[in-house]
Amino acid sequence: MNPATALATVLVDELVRCGLTDVVMAPGSRSAPLALALHAESRVRLHVRIDERSASYLALGLARRSERPVALICSSGTAVANFHPAVIEASESGVPLLVLTADRPPELRGTGANQTIDQLKVFGPSARWFAEVGVPEERPGQVAYWRSLACRAYQRAVGPSDPGPVHLNLAFREPLIPDGDSSWVESLDGDASGPWVRTRVAPPPVALHLPPTRRGVLVVGDGAANVRRYVAAAGMAGWPVLSEPNGGGRYGDHAISTYHFLLGTPSFAEAHQPDVVVTLGRPGLSRSLLSWLRGAQEHIVVATDLSRWPDPTRSATQVAQAVEIPVAAGDDAWLHSWRRADAAARAAIDELLDSSGMSEPRIARDLADSLPNGALLFCGSSMPIRDLDQAMRPRRGLRLLANRGVSGIDGLVSTAMGAALAHNGPSYALLGDLTFLHDQNGLILGPREPRPDLCLVVVNNDGGGIFSLLPQAAIRDPFERVFGTPHGVDLGYVAAATGTPYRLVEDISDLPKAVRGEGLRIVEVRTDREPNAALHGQLRDAAQAAIREL
Repeated sequence: MNPATALATVLVDELVRCGLTDVVMAPGSRSAPLALALHAESRVRLHVRIDERSASYLALGLARRSERPVALICSSGTAVANFHPAVIEASESGVPLLVLTADRPPELRGTGANQTIDQLKVFGPSARWFAEVGVPEERPGQVAYWRSLACRAYQRAVGPSDPGPVHLNLAFREPLIPDGDSSWVESLDGDASGPWVRTRVAPPPVALHLPPTRRGVLVVGDGAANVRRYVAAAGMAGWPVLSEPNGGGRYGDHAISTYHFLLGTPSFAEAHQPDVVVTLGRPGLSRSLLSWLRGAQEHIVVATDLSRWPDPTRSATQVAQAVEIPVAAGDDAWLHSWRRADAAARAAIDELLDSSGMSEPRIARDLADSLPNGALLFCGSSMPIRDLDQAMRPRRGLRLLANRGVSGIDGLVSTAMGAALAHNGPSYALLGDLTFLHDQNGLILGPREPRPDLCLVVVNNDGGGIFSLLPQAAIRDPFERVFGTPHGVDLGYVAAATGTPYRLVEDISDLPKAVRGEGLRIVEVRTDREPNAALHGQLRDAAQAAIREL
């Protein structure tokens, strides 16, 4: 057996023993040993994409939804560089990825050899761990090295306190395909009972015990862990819960869904300063929430890894791996005050949205309301997730995800597909038109590839709608060209190019029916940027007026 085939065979086998179930791969020559080993491995589900960026975001979606490491494989050269945006997102979001990049052997590097770049630590600090595997050789000890390396890479990607991407760079000399000889200097077999190296899970961290108080608030942002336990504890303590849609805590009687408008009303924000705020995950959608956090006297951030805690407002007073929220005696005046204001703001918002026609906040609200229990909703990182944050009503039974680690709009069609492939149930995505066009390659699926049950709902306002809500909109002359960026693309033709079923919704009442179905499909809804910007202002004014009336 040639060394390249031996290394690929052993590495794939050991990763599967560690728990690997999904692999995403882009085609290439130098990565042929890995491709052939994976194609022959029946214990993993293989996904092939022709575009490395699309492949990387597909792996990101798979790993984000499954919360398990997914392997990502490519050839050498710029193929590796195309992984970088997804690796950055995985790093900032704490998503476990195993990035296996094929490379030229050392004697070809720096010589002008074809398709050769410096791949050593190419992802920089975004990789939790990097290893240059080295050119495989037929000598004793290689199998132990390869298998222990695979175990270390898998476990480092898992975390468990700091999951993220791990990069293995594999230098292969030719020949790159099996030579028909199965002999090797030592046995290639792994441990009969499991992984080569077994790791022990650390005991749960000791929780920080808080003094009992009724005047507390739980804030839940993206990437929060153990959400249900904390939401239940907050409920027992009489605390309101301010959860972003993708935080997973917007349900139940304590959920305050209009917190963006409440905290944007100075009189309410000043009158509702808590004794303590506990933050899970990374809140970042609402400027009014972040501004309010800056004034918190006691702000405790819960972070599983004490070397990387989110605190964009620099307001944290304590950081803990776990917090114990005790049941507190007393009346419910604090919670009732939040709930009364929330109900008033919600009624004002819903009344305005009900008369707004095909508006973007209404599309977000109505879509979230209409999806079945057990569904997944993947949200675009720009306006869709903000529209959901401001308009979505509390509900159970809906899983929401978004790429909010660095909040890029790239690769989201592929990320949604990956998440749908890992989800056990119907899946949907709410994306803007620029986001959709940015990753239209994600629609390209080979005839033998696993296909997701995914409805892509695309809100088409012919450009970058979020900029109409920013100060740039006041600079009329250059705005459309350099910020609004209208494209004029007919999305129906984009769908037709890949044979993807497509439907245009022209009346908001048709949306729930339009998204029904199975398989990969596209539903387009068209809006206008200027009326949408005006509506956001009207929502703010209506909600704040209702709050002040209390």
